[in-house]
Amino acid sequence: MLEKILPDELYNPLAKYVNFKAINEIRLRVDKPVVLAIGSQKFFLSSHGTTGNIKEAIFPSKTMIEDIIFHASECSIYSVNEQLKRGYLVTQGGIRLGLGGDIIEEKGEIKTLTNFSSINIRIPHEIRNCSLSCFDFIVSDNKLYNTLVISPPGAGKTTFLRDFILQLSQRNYAYNVLVLDERGELDLGQAGSLGNFVDKISFASKKIGFENGIRSLSPNLIVTDELGTEEDVEAVLMAYNCGVSIMASVHSDSVEGFASKSNFQKIIKEKVFKRFVVLSLRNGPGTLEGIYNENFSRINTRYISR
Repeated sequence: MLEKILPDELYNPLAKYVNFKAINEIRLRVDKPVVLAIGSQKFFLSSHGTTGNIKEAIFPSKTMIEDIIFHASECSIYSVNEQLKRGYLVTQGGIRLGLGGDIIEEKGEIKTLTNFSSINIRIPHEIRNCSLSCFDFIVSDNKLYNTLVISPPGAGKTTFLRDFILQLSQRNYAYNVLVLDERGELDLGQAGSLGNFVDKISFASKKIGFENGIRSLSPNLIVTDELGTEEDVEAVLMAYNCGVSIMASVHSDSVEGFASKSNFQKIIKEKVFKRFVVLSLRNGPGTLEGIYNENFSRINTRYISR
């Protein structure tokens, strides 16, 4: 998909000299060097691949950034305005473009994003079996524990969720799984990538997705990414009180950091989540720092690097 949205000046050196499977992010800023995140390292992009020399780096212009966004919108910025209001665009294959620019507000509501100045292209990866070190802690004696994956940005939580869904199917756990793909990142659009028992609702808020999904699809498990707002918490509590299992993720660097977040106190007090999986970037994306129970007590023995 990148070949359809990136100019040749960027795509050709990426395709010729860089391993796409290793790239996590491509960051473009107006008149600043293009930066690649590969594993836990950062490099500049030059016409001959990666470099540590800023003088060799490619510096995208404002016009280049605007053209990338235009092509990512399939040549219709107006048709993707709902995504723009949330600060991103999603292309085929789950590639997300986080956008920087000017927010236009009217009466306290975001109307659109314009005057684009930066793009963070996040490259999703399917890493088979990356959730296996946690699987038996989450599914035990045919019981599925509500699980929250905790990690800082870029540490592999979405990849973990994606693989866990697939592992359920491969082990023939015939749970009806509802994937609430709010940002279009969980499903990479590849046949069978989420297994055989999955229904999907995309680009809906968690409130609407949880309510409609429970009512119309009768899921046993709802999987969703990046809880953040009080509305998200209320959606989780609603599903929990309906007897639906939940697997989700949240941005934080530890269980202690998560436990201090004020808007999550309701689900912490009610012990909605029985398992907390903490990932980090310490030994690269996907480093397992620990698995914890509802009392935030560690239940695995050591960290495992993916």
